[in-house]
Amino acid sequence: MIEPRSAKVLVTGGAGFIGSHVVQAFQAAGHEVHALDNLSRGKASNLPAGATLHRLDLSDSRLEQLLGDERYDVVSHHAAQIDVRHSVADPASDAEANILGSLRLLSACVRSGVSRVVYASSGGAVYGEPRYLPTDEEHPIQPLSPYGVSKYTVELYLQQFHALHGLPYTILRYPNVYGPRQDALGEGGVVAIFAHRMLAGDPVTIYGDGEQERDFVYAPDCAHANLLASAQVEGNTYNLGTGIGTSINRLFHTMADLTGYRLEPQYQAARPGETRRMAVQAERARLELGWIPSVTLQEGLRRTIEATAVGACA
Repeated sequence: MIEPRSAKVLVTGGAGFIGSHVVQAFQAAGHEVHALDNLSRGKASNLPAGATLHRLDLSDSRLEQLLGDERYDVVSHHAAQIDVRHSVADPASDAEANILGSLRLLSACVRSGVSRVVYASSGGAVYGEPRYLPTDEEHPIQPLSPYGVSKYTVELYLQQFHALHGLPYTILRYPNVYGPRQDALGEGGVVAIFAHRMLAGDPVTIYGDGEQERDFVYAPDCAHANLLASAQVEGNTYNLGTGIGTSINRLFHTMADLTGYRLEPQYQAARPGETRRMAVQAERARLELGWIPSVTLQEGLRRTIEATAVGACA
């Protein structure tokens, strides 16, 4: 666990959307923070001043040397292939990035003496179509996509690395995370896509009937959970979420009101591999980590839209 002294932290995927918020949270708490990112999706400009960037992929042969040389106390693992549609079309490359890449990292963590791994998993993807809502950590694992399979597989490997090598870990199962710096390209988060298109006055597409529900949590709140998880003595698996599902139609209308957008949404066929409804119970995280989401959806959307508008003008 992180002692009161400053710790040395590595955030994989640290130049990406969520990862850069995690870097910021650890840095604000007084720790020395390094980011590992291949910059395929992340941007060096996402990182706060003072953070050290290592431009590496998890498949790079220099990974083990980096961890051996730097001797990190904590590794917060966010680097991943995150496109559900890509995982359906090419499950082998999804597994190469998410499973084999993570195994290389975990092996390097063991050999370099990392004190704790905090792993970003997915509360939506691993549970699949929920049998009950809100889902807790005891819900059956039944992923609908290869992406969900790969994220959960790494959870199992973490358990094995702990049993075989004593590697401490904490798993955080994320809901739909949104906020400033989210990528609106490709399969970027729906909030980022809506914000960019509404601010530009462009048409907005909703896949399916729009009544599918998601549990939205503001990125800095998830980043704070990483900080809390790094200070644990015993590791566990924790959902992060609000326990409330918000429909995509409701999200659209809320954001339209905030941006003054006047066009009606365009509807297209639903995407394969996606759940219909999701709301995630985070009671264990509240009781054991002291974590609760501090930013409401309305306020988080306002901040995100404001940051997107500033970025578009930069």
